[in-house]
Amino acid sequence: MNERYHSVHGAIREAEHVFIRAGLAAVPAPSIRVYEVGLGTGLNLLLTWKYAVQNNKEIVYHGIEKYPLPEEVISRLNYGDLLGDEAKRIFTGIHRAPWNKDTKLDAGFIFRKICGDVHTCRMELTPDVVYFDAFGPDKQPDMWNIELFEKIYLAMRPAGLLVTYSSKGSVKRMLKETGFTVETLSGPPGKREMLRAVKTI
Repeated sequence: MNERYHSVHGAIREAEHVFIRAGLAAVPAPSIRVYEVGLGTGLNLLLTWKYAVQNNKEIVYHGIEKYPLPEEVISRLNYGDLLGDEAKRIFTGIHRAPWNKDTKLDAGFIFRKICGDVHTCRMELTPDVVYFDAFGPDKQPDMWNIELFEKIYLAMRPAGLLVTYSSKGSVKRMLKETGFTVETLSGPPGKREMLRAVKTI
Protein backbone atom coordinates (compact mmCIF):
# COMPACT_ATOMS: atom_id res chain seq x y z
CA MET A 1 0.00 0.00 0.00
CA ASN A 2 1.93 3.05 -1.20
CA GLU A 3 -0.60 5.69 -0.14
CA ARG A 4 0.62 7.82 2.75
CA TYR A 5 -0.94 6.92 6.07
CA HIS A 6 -1.72 10.56 6.81
CA SER A 7 -2.22 13.87 5.04
CA VAL A 8 0.61 16.32 4.45
CA HIS A 9 -1.29 18.94 6.44
CA GLY A 10 -0.79 17.02 9.64
CA ALA A 11 -2.13 13.70 10.78
CA ILE A 12 -3.19 14.99 14.17
CA ARG A 13 -5.21 17.93 12.83
CA GLU A 14 -6.93 15.75 10.25
CA ALA A 15 -7.80 13.01 12.72
CA GLU A 16 -9.10 15.48 15.31
CA HIS A 17 -11.29 17.17 12.69
CA VAL A 18 -12.76 14.06 11.05
CA PHE A 19 -12.97 11.51 13.83
CA ILE A 20 -12.99 13.42 17.11
CA ARG A 21 -14.90 16.64 16.44
CA ALA A 22 -17.29 15.31 13.76
CA GLY A 23 -17.68 11.87 15.33
CA LEU A 24 -16.82 11.29 18.98
CA ALA A 25 -17.71 14.79 20.21
CA ALA A 26 -21.12 14.55 18.53
CA VAL A 27 -22.13 11.70 20.87
CA PRO A 28 -23.44 13.23 24.12
CA ALA A 29 -23.55 10.03 26.19
CA PRO A 30 -21.11 9.67 29.12
CA SER A 31 -20.19 6.15 27.96
CA ILE A 32 -19.32 5.69 24.28
CA ARG A 33 -18.51 2.63 22.17
CA VAL A 34 -16.15 3.25 19.27
CA TYR A 35 -15.32 0.94 16.36
CA GLU A 36 -12.46 1.85 14.04
CA VAL A 37 -12.03 0.37 10.58
CA GLY A 38 -8.32 0.72 9.83
CA LEU A 39 -6.47 0.99 13.16
CA GLY A 40 -3.24 1.86 11.34
CA THR A 41 -0.85 3.92 13.47
CA GLY A 42 -3.16 4.02 16.49
CA LEU A 43 -3.44 7.81 16.27
CA ASN A 44 -7.25 7.87 16.33
CA LEU A 45 -7.19 5.64 19.41
CA LEU A 46 -4.71 7.98 21.12
CA LEU A 47 -6.80 11.06 20.32
CA THR A 48 -9.93 9.29 21.57
CA TRP A 49 -8.17 8.63 24.89
CA LYS A 50 -7.15 12.30 25.06
CA TYR A 51 -10.73 13.45 24.44
CA ALA A 52 -12.10 10.98 27.00
CA VAL A 53 -9.75 12.27 29.70
CA GLN A 54 -10.55 15.90 28.93
CA ASN A 55 -14.31 15.32 28.85
CA ASN A 56 -14.74 12.64 31.52
CA LYS A 57 -16.02 9.97 29.12
CA GLU A 58 -15.93 6.21 29.50
CA ILE A 59 -14.86 4.46 26.31
CA VAL A 60 -14.94 0.94 24.92
CA TYR A 61 -12.89 0.92 21.73
CA HIS A 62 -12.40 -1.80 19.13
CA GLY A 63 -10.02 -1.15 16.24
CA ILE A 64 -9.55 -3.64 13.42
CA GLU A 65 -6.48 -3.85 11.21
CA LYS A 66 -5.73 -6.50 8.60
CA TYR A 67 -2.13 -5.37 8.06
CA PRO A 68 -0.52 -4.32 11.37
CA LEU A 69 2.38 -1.91 11.02
CA PRO A 70 5.87 -3.41 11.41
CA GLU A 71 7.86 -2.53 14.51
CA GLU A 72 10.34 -0.39 12.58
CA VAL A 73 7.50 1.88 11.42
CA ILE A 74 5.92 2.09 14.87
CA SER A 75 9.26 3.06 16.42
CA ARG A 76 9.42 6.15 14.19
CA LEU A 77 5.97 7.46 15.09
CA ASN A 78 6.14 10.60 17.23
CA TYR A 79 2.49 11.34 18.00
CA GLY A 80 3.00 10.67 21.70
CA ASP A 81 5.91 13.10 21.79
CA LEU A 82 3.82 15.82 20.15
CA LEU A 83 0.92 15.42 22.59
CA GLY A 84 2.85 15.34 25.88
CA ASP A 85 4.42 12.90 28.34
CA GLU A 86 1.20 11.21 29.41
CA ALA A 87 0.16 10.74 25.78
CA LYS A 88 3.57 9.25 25.05
CA ARG A 89 3.04 6.69 27.82
CA ILE A 90 -0.41 5.84 26.50
CA PHE A 91 0.79 5.58 22.90
CA THR A 92 3.51 3.16 23.96
CA GLY A 93 0.89 1.15 25.84
CA ILE A 94 -1.30 0.97 22.76
CA HIS A 95 1.43 -0.61 20.68
CA ARG A 96 2.65 -2.95 23.41
CA ALA A 97 -0.83 -4.28 24.07
CA PRO A 98 -1.62 -7.78 22.80
CA TRP A 99 -3.84 -8.27 19.78
CA ASN A 100 -7.37 -9.63 20.08
CA LYS A 101 -7.63 -9.08 23.85
CA ASP A 102 -9.31 -6.40 25.92
CA THR A 103 -6.76 -4.06 27.49
CA LYS A 104 -7.35 -1.37 30.11
CA LEU A 105 -5.66 1.70 28.71
CA ASP A 106 -6.66 3.99 31.56
CA ALA A 107 -9.44 4.35 34.12
CA GLY A 108 -12.68 4.09 32.18
CA PHE A 109 -11.01 3.22 28.88
CA ILE A 110 -10.98 -0.36 27.54
CA PHE A 111 -9.69 -1.13 24.06
CA ARG A 112 -9.16 -4.13 21.84
CA LYS A 113 -6.84 -4.25 18.83
CA ILE A 114 -8.25 -6.77 16.38
CA CYS A 115 -5.95 -8.31 13.80
CA GLY A 116 -8.23 -9.48 11.06
CA ASP A 117 -10.35 -8.77 8.02
CA VAL A 118 -13.32 -6.52 8.73
CA HIS A 119 -15.32 -8.33 6.04
CA THR A 120 -15.15 -11.67 7.84
CA CYS A 121 -14.60 -10.83 11.53
CA ARG A 122 -17.71 -10.69 13.66
CA MET A 123 -18.33 -7.26 15.16
CA GLU A 124 -18.59 -7.84 18.91
CA LEU A 125 -19.41 -4.22 19.68
CA THR A 126 -22.58 -2.20 19.14
CA PRO A 127 -20.87 1.09 18.30
CA ASP A 128 -22.12 4.59 18.95
CA VAL A 129 -19.58 5.90 16.47
CA VAL A 130 -17.57 4.27 13.68
CA TYR A 131 -14.30 5.73 12.44
CA PHE A 132 -14.07 4.58 8.83
CA ASP A 133 -10.35 5.16 8.21
CA ALA A 134 -9.51 2.75 5.40
CA PHE A 135 -7.28 3.82 2.54
CA GLY A 136 -9.13 5.76 -0.15
CA PRO A 137 -11.58 4.13 -2.58
CA ASP A 138 -9.09 4.38 -5.45
CA LYS A 139 -6.38 2.59 -3.47
CA GLN A 140 -8.47 0.04 -1.59
CA PRO A 141 -11.78 -0.39 -3.45
CA ASP A 142 -12.68 -3.61 -1.64
CA MET A 143 -13.16 -1.58 1.56
CA TRP A 144 -15.74 0.73 0.03
CA ASN A 145 -18.75 -1.39 -0.86
CA ILE A 146 -22.39 -1.81 0.11
CA GLU A 147 -21.82 -5.19 1.75
CA LEU A 148 -19.35 -3.79 4.28
CA PHE A 149 -21.43 -0.70 4.98
CA GLU A 150 -24.49 -2.91 5.55
CA LYS A 151 -22.55 -5.07 8.01
CA ILE A 152 -21.49 -1.99 9.95
CA TYR A 153 -24.97 -0.44 9.78
CA LEU A 154 -26.60 -3.53 11.25
CA ALA A 155 -24.10 -3.63 14.12
CA MET A 156 -24.48 0.04 15.06
CA ARG A 157 -26.90 1.34 17.64
CA PRO A 158 -29.82 3.52 16.44
CA ALA A 159 -28.66 7.12 15.87
CA GLY A 160 -25.07 5.89 15.68
CA LEU A 161 -22.58 7.83 13.57
CA LEU A 162 -20.10 6.80 10.89
CA VAL A 163 -17.47 9.36 9.95
CA THR A 164 -14.98 9.26 7.09
CA TYR A 165 -12.61 11.68 5.38
CA SER A 166 -13.91 10.54 1.98
CA SER A 167 -16.52 12.72 0.29
CA LYS A 168 -16.69 10.87 -3.03
CA GLY A 169 -20.11 10.76 -4.63
CA SER A 170 -19.93 6.99 -4.96
CA VAL A 171 -19.31 6.62 -1.22
CA LYS A 172 -22.18 8.96 -0.39
CA ARG A 173 -24.53 6.98 -2.65
CA MET A 174 -23.54 3.66 -1.09
CA LEU A 175 -24.06 4.98 2.43
CA LYS A 176 -27.51 6.31 1.48
CA GLU A 177 -28.43 3.04 -0.20
CA THR A 178 -27.40 1.21 2.96
CA GLY A 179 -29.92 3.26 4.95
CA PHE A 180 -27.82 6.02 6.45
CA THR A 181 -28.76 9.68 6.43
CA VAL A 182 -25.62 11.32 5.03
CA GLU A 183 -24.29 14.77 5.87
CA THR A 184 -21.54 16.53 3.93
CA LEU A 185 -19.36 18.51 6.35
CA SER A 186 -16.41 20.83 5.90
CA GLY A 187 -13.23 18.81 5.62
CA PRO A 188 -9.90 19.17 7.43
CA PRO A 189 -7.11 21.36 5.99
CA GLY A 190 -6.40 20.29 2.43
CA LYS A 191 -9.73 18.49 1.99
CA ARG A 192 -12.84 20.44 1.07
CA GLU A 193 -15.42 18.02 2.43
CA MET A 194 -15.94 14.90 4.53
CA LEU A 195 -18.94 12.69 5.29
CA ARG A 196 -20.90 11.86 8.41
CA ALA A 197 -23.57 9.17 8.18
CA VAL A 198 -26.31 8.66 10.77
CA LYS A 199 -28.17 5.41 11.36
CA THR A 200 -31.73 6.68 11.37
CA ILE A 201 -33.63 3.52 12.33
